Amino acid sequence: MKVAALETLHCDAGWRNYNFVKLTTADGVVGWSEYDEGFGSPGVSAAIATLGQRVVGQSAASHERIFAQLYAATRPAAGGVVAEAIGAIENALLDAKAKTLGIPCYELLGGKVRDRIRVYWSHCATWRILQPQFYRPAITDLDGVRAMGAEVREKGYGALKTNIFIHDSGPSRGWVPGFGHPFAPELNVDRTVLRNLCAHLEAFRDGAGPDVDILLDLNFNAKTEGVLKILRAIAPYDMFWIEFDSYAPEALGYIRSHSHHPIASCETLLGLRAFMPYFRAHAMDVAIIDAVWNGVWQSMKIAAAAEAHEVNAAPHNFYGHLSTMMNVHFAAAVPNLRIMEIDVDRLPWDDAVFTHLPEVVDGHIRIPDRPGWGTEPDEAALSAHPPRERTGLLNFRQPDD
Repeated sequence: MKVAALETLHCDAGWRNYNFVKLTTADGVVGWSEYDEGFGSPGVSAAIATLGQRVVGQSAASHERIFAQLYAATRPAAGGVVAEAIGAIENALLDAKAKTLGIPCYELLGGKVRDRIRVYWSHCATWRILQPQFYRPAITDLDGVRAMGAEVREKGYGALKTNIFIHDSGPSRGWVPGFGHPFAPELNVDRTVLRNLCAHLEAFRDGAGPDVDILLDLNFNAKTEGVLKILRAIAPYDMFWIEFDSYAPEALGYIRSHSHHPIASCETLLGLRAFMPYFRAHAMDVAIIDAVWNGVWQSMKIAAAAEAHEVNAAPHNFYGHLSTMMNVHFAAAVPNLRIMEIDVDRLPWDDAVFTHLPEVVDGHIRIPDRPGWGTEPDEAALSAHPPRERTGLLNFRQPDD
C-alpha cells in the first residue's frame, strides 16, 4: 500500500474550480479527495505539491502517522492553507485505504450509525441571485424568492438555508460586507438591512409553507452588536438555526446567550485545538465542521469533542459531488449529527464530472456501500472542462461593486 504518486487535478466549476487530489499506490489503487481554494484559501494546490513529496513512499494505511509528520514539519505555520493541504492528503489516503480493504470509508470511521442523512438545501436563492449566469432561473425580486421556497417544498426537501439580500432598490443583490461586497469593513447593520432580511425570510416562509425548516447564514457579515440587532429583528421567526462566524469565542458565547434561536458556527476553523475555546465558552449549539479542510479522520476527533461538550455537529459542504460523498461517510459515522448541508443548484456538467452521484430521496441522502468514498472524478470529463484562471471569492464582483 505504499504511495507511489500524488498529483492534483482541476476543472471548471463556474465561479470557482473543482480541485482534486489523486493518490496512486504501488499496487495501482487510486485514492481521491476533493479540496477547495476558492473560498478564501488560494494556494492549497502548491502546498499539496510540496507536502506530497513527504508522503510518497509511505504506507497509505498509516494516515495518522502521515498527518502527525506533516503537522510536525509545518508546526511553525500550522493552520490555514497548510492545514487544508494536509486534510486533502488525509482524505485521499482514507479513500485508498478503504478501496484496498474493499470497504466503504465509513467502516474505517467506526461503522455507520444511520442509513440515511437529512440534508438542507443550502445557498437557497443565493446562487440564483449572485451567480445567475450559472444557476437558473435567475432571481431578481421577492417573488422569485417566494417561488423558490415553493420549489424546495415541492422537491421534497424539509429544510433550506439562505443569506442576507437587499431587494428594495433595484434587482436583488447580496449583502456580504464580511467578504467585501459591499466594501464596508466596519460591518455595521442598519435598518435597510434589517427590513430587507425580514422581507426575505417572510417570502421564503410564504413559498415554503409552515413545515419547511429555514436556516439563516450570517457568515462574517457583522460584529457582535450587529448580530444582536439581527437576532432582535428576527426573534419572532421560527428559525432552525442562525449561523454566524466569529474568531472570538467569548463574543460568540455572548451572542448565543442572547439568541432566541440555536446558534451554529465554526465552519472555518481548522484543527481540534481551534475548536476547543469555542466548546469551553459554550459558544454554539451546533459545531459546523469542514471535513474537506480538516480531513475526515481529524473531523471525527472534533465531533467527539463536541459530543463531550453536549454539542451536535453538522458538515460544511458546498463543493462538488465528491466532497458531498466524503461528508456523507463522515455524517454516517458521527453519533451527534444534527443535519447535513448540500447544494442542490448545480452546474450543467456537474453530473458528468463524477462517476456516481449522491442519491437524495425525500430530503435525505442514502449512504452508499461502494468501496472508498463511493464516487470519484471522471478524468476525461475533467479534461473537457479545463479550469479557469481567475475564480473564487478573490475574483467575485457584484454589479454595484
